[in-house]
Amino acid sequence: MKHMRMGAMEWYRRGLRDGIPIGLGYLAVSFTLGIAARSDGLTAVQATVMSLLNLTSAGQFAGLTVIAAGASYLEMAASQLIINLRYLLMSCALSQKIAPETPMWQRLALGYTITDEIFGISVGAADRLNPFYSFGAVSVAAPGWALGTCLGVILGNVLPARIVSALSVALYAMFLAVILPPARRSRVLAGVVVLSMAASLLFSRLPVLSAVSSGMKIIVLTVLIAGGAALLFPVKEEADA
Repeated sequence: MKHMRMGAMEWYRRGLRDGIPIGLGYLAVSFTLGIAARSDGLTAVQATVMSLLNLTSAGQFAGLTVIAAGASYLEMAASQLIINLRYLLMSCALSQKIAPETPMWQRLALGYTITDEIFGISVGAADRLNPFYSFGAVSVAAPGWALGTCLGVILGNVLPARIVSALSVALYAMFLAVILPPARRSRVLAGVVVLSMAASLLFSRLPVLSAVSSGMKIIVLTVLIAGGAALLFPVKEEADA
């Protein structure tokens, strides 16, 4: 198959190309993160390093809250573990897409690249996933996220409030850009997306369920809905050529 015959650099270039829209989206979205970081007392350098080492908006906003409260490192670790548990599921999914002989260093580096959007394009890769595809995507996405954070710290008080508010909506547009194309090609996937949205709404509205943390909600819904879809509509795997 063509995708399986591609070399590492070809995969990397494909990742770079597909990562450009994600990087541009991250540049806009992380601007609001930079503003929040500045409000909590972080410098531009500190906020930029934080964004380079922790590619998760929910985790970083939670981390800023913990920093502002002067909480302990243990509380920071616990909050990050709960909020970012969904990446554990994403890692498990991608581990089924890569070749069994993939070196350990590539597996570890692949873990750094996993964000919601990069996972979306990586898991959708035809046949086997070469880690260099994700490496290419994160080579554009991570600098975009870090640069946006830095600009938010430096220029956050310069831009009008309406523009800053509009920039924060870009994240949701990126999510739609990731899920809509594959959902249009598969009725099962489209049904899963609609069911996930409805279940997420219920979790946010019902009195008892609304008290559950956002990270735990994602874990529960992912396991229940994705697991149910896998049981009801299993995907037949083709033997490698």
